[in-house]
Amino acid sequence: MRLFYSLMWWLALPLVLTRLWLRGRKEPGYRQHWGERLGFYGRATESSAAPVLWVHAVSVGETRAAEPLVDALLAEYPHSRIILTHMTPTGRATGKSLFAKHGERLVQSYLPYDTASMVSRFIRHFKPSVCILMETEVWPNLIAVCGAKDVPVVLANARLSERSLRKATRFGSLLTTAARGITLVAAQTEADAQRVRSLGVQRVEVTGSIKFDVVVPDAALAIGAALRAAIGARPVLLCASTREGEEELILQAYVSARSALPADVLLLIVPRHPQRFDEVQQLIAARGLVVERRSKLALDGGAMAHSVDVLLGDSMGEMFAYYAACDVAFVGGSLLPLGGQNLIEPAALGKPVLIGQHTFNFELVTEDALAAGGAQRVTDASDLLTTAGRLLGDTAARSTMGDNALAFANQHRGATRRTLALLPALIRRA
Repeated sequence: MRLFYSLMWWLALPLVLTRLWLRGRKEPGYRQHWGERLGFYGRATESSAAPVLWVHAVSVGETRAAEPLVDALLAEYPHSRIILTHMTPTGRATGKSLFAKHGERLVQSYLPYDTASMVSRFIRHFKPSVCILMETEVWPNLIAVCGAKDVPVVLANARLSERSLRKATRFGSLLTTAARGITLVAAQTEADAQRVRSLGVQRVEVTGSIKFDVVVPDAALAIGAALRAAIGARPVLLCASTREGEEELILQAYVSARSALPADVLLLIVPRHPQRFDEVQQLIAARGLVVERRSKLALDGGAMAHSVDVLLGDSMGEMFAYYAACDVAFVGGSLLPLGGQNLIEPAALGKPVLIGQHTFNFELVTEDALAAGGAQRVTDASDLLTTAGRLLGDTAARSTMGDNALAFANQHRGATRRTLALLPALIRRA
């Protein structure tokens, strides 16, 4: 199966590279660093006794989730370096923003495509002592090559939904063989652990979600405060990490519900994918709404025009700032069957959280937040606006729900420490 899989990669490679080039029309980052994706890195690094710790975070969400672990690894192993790999330009840009503080101790690269030769070149160049994959990344050739070169593979902050498990089993021995090659899985929940074990992984530990350990940067809070000052006293409903199809539903419901909403409510929409910023602006304008873009909004003491109906969050790396500036936060990807996004960040800022019906990617954390009274599920976009309007008009209810969300987030901290405790033996072995 793995030989067939590798052949398919080589046959598909011209199409993959063509797709990269076409995506580069909207996101220029896709046209950069192609050599890295093919396993070419120039002159090899000098050999050193200091461990090189390889962390792979595919895109924005995984990169932000990796922040507590990366910081802890560099503190725990002060003579180490980290090679942080990604698959998307937005993930790479997020990593650059988050980890610039570490200087030359952290190097970024794209993950090579999953062929044995490309992965082998990567390992020869960087000489990692351990490979730490974040959340759901399982690459058959990567795991096989790491096994052959005695590089332990760790799946950290692992989550596996029932839907993803069903998809994995369709690949037969390809993924089950890869799973058996993983040295250690640090799972978010016992349910995730059980599903991972069913794939044949020998060592699975439950550590919780590292995302609860994220530290809100002071700089993000400062930007959030400046953004709120520019907005003024108006109530703010944030729709964060929205996906294609959701903005249209939200805007339609917003226009229909405006008479029932508190006066002057501002709708703040932050699409998950930056290549859609212009598209979403057009959707807003087509509804006859006045739109302002965050990138055009000065935060130097000036006020946003009172006529603005919708603020479009078109910046990267400022999600904490958007959460800090809002009164109620809806977490996107959940109005349509897309699996949802993580609600930990707004909860960690003590914001009331609204979430749609489709949260299968984050089912347990969502259910726990609902049970704690820090989140509320909505049935559709109309219910979202109705529920948000009720909360925006009820300071006491909003405050209680925000306090519950913060308590829920604080209660679940500690996954980074538990994950870190599992690694020394693997790093010493390497």
